Amino acid sequence: MILSDYVKVSDEVRRAIEENKPVVALESTIISHGMPYPQNVETALNVEKIIRENGAIPATIAVIGGKICVGLTKDEIEYLGKKGLEVTKASRRDLPVILAMGEDGATTVATTMIGAAAAGIKVFATGGVGGVHRGAEKTMDISADLEELAMTDVMVVCAGCKSILDLGLTLEYLETKGVPVIGYKTDELPAFYTVHSGFSVDRRLDTPKDIAKTFAAKQACGLKGGMLVTNPIPEEFSMDKELIDRTIEEAVCEAEKLGIKGKKITPFLLDKIQKLTGGDSLKANIQLVYNNARLASQIAISYCGLNK
Repeated sequence: MILSDYVKVSDEVRRAIEENKPVVALESTIISHGMPYPQNVETALNVEKIIRENGAIPATIAVIGGKICVGLTKDEIEYLGKKGLEVTKASRRDLPVILAMGEDGATTVATTMIGAAAAGIKVFATGGVGGVHRGAEKTMDISADLEELAMTDVMVVCAGCKSILDLGLTLEYLETKGVPVIGYKTDELPAFYTVHSGFSVDRRLDTPKDIAKTFAAKQACGLKGGMLVTNPIPEEFSMDKELIDRTIEEAVCEAEKLGIKGKKITPFLLDKIQKLTGGDSLKANIQLVYNNARLASQIAISYCGLNK
């Protein structure tokens, strides 16, 4: 068996890569595990629309029937959205069994990076990345997203790390792994729902072209691994920091009491926070994903321009 036995790239995406056209990868966990149907499908299709409007080609990635599909059809997105939580949330460790057994899987940041790299896509837009969880000094709960960033050559555009995490330890981990953390028009690490976190990024860059040039230089020098581009949620959609911090603390305490851990912790916390904020956190989540899709499209265009 070889890689092509397990990866299926859509004709549109394959042609775009061959012709050096801008392509932006998208994850599928947000479809199956991020929000309820039909809002999940509407959001996924809107993200693809925004990418096209900004001059790039979307490539939503998921595992369907034992194949890593790069560039889903509308029907496939609908299928994942309706199936919802029945679809396995698939990170790197889950892939071998899911592929071998011919199952479906919603790709996390880590597995979306794997699929993107296999297809030759360099830019990936998501909401927020995983990281070091609170209390990790006892639980060792560290997202596989960070390890993937350390070894897979894909740039990830996000609204920072999910604020349910230990942001300081997450930055320390990324530094140890040699992953550049770039702030787009900001010196401060965005905290997903809010613009401010109190932590500094490695470097501020103010144009998509400069970000593309930085990633190109990283690759040209043989510096393996990805790059994290943090793009703050638009100010008008940013939530009150004190409010969201209190809400997160309440959700974390409940998760601890219920003994929820591992891959179940993030979906639980995001769902709990959505309920506690009366849906405001979900609205913010959607807007930041849209914002990241726009920036990722602009970076992908600049990156392709460097290769002409």
